[in-house]
Amino acid sequence: MPSAPKLPLDPIAEAHRQWVRHGWTDAADGMAAVTSIMRVQQIMMARVDEVLKPTGLTFARYELLTLLTFTRTGALPMAKASARLQVHPTSVTNAVDRLEKAGLVTRVPHPTDRRTTLVEITDSGRRLAVSATEQLNERVFGKPGLAGRDLDSLVAILAGVRRRAGDFDDEDDSGW
Repeated sequence: MPSAPKLPLDPIAEAHRQWVRHGWTDAADGMAAVTSIMRVQQIMMARVDEVLKPTGLTFARYELLTLLTFTRTGALPMAKASARLQVHPTSVTNAVDRLEKAGLVTRVPHPTDRRTTLVEITDSGRRLAVSATEQLNERVFGKPGLAGRDLDSLVAILAGVRRRAGDFDDEDDSGW
């Protein structure tokens, strides 16, 4: 993956120093943490995009296909897919439109609820999801830049942030 030349110093550490210098000491650590997470997210998305580009998938479309591969029937109501992916229903509709045009999913009527439309993965969608997952596992997920206890700690810390933000509730896992 081509990248910009390495900087001679850490710009986030320098920003932290400037925050303190300007009297924002109480917010300096938080600024550095938030900015670091956002930068790492950019780095990770670039790695993911590099892997997915040859497949024609975006990460959002990949996530939807993979979610469908995890279901018993290969289909979910669009509203449930939206909830599980934690995205607005319009985003799921747009992803389904693109995936359907590519022959990777189809929309089918719900067998018992006429108001509900299911999105169902096709055989080619399933093959692509599995292939993309194998590539992501090999090139990104299996090499995230952390290992062992550091990786476990990071996941736990970020889960705590997500929980406190209302992202999920451990007490009620019946939604899956």
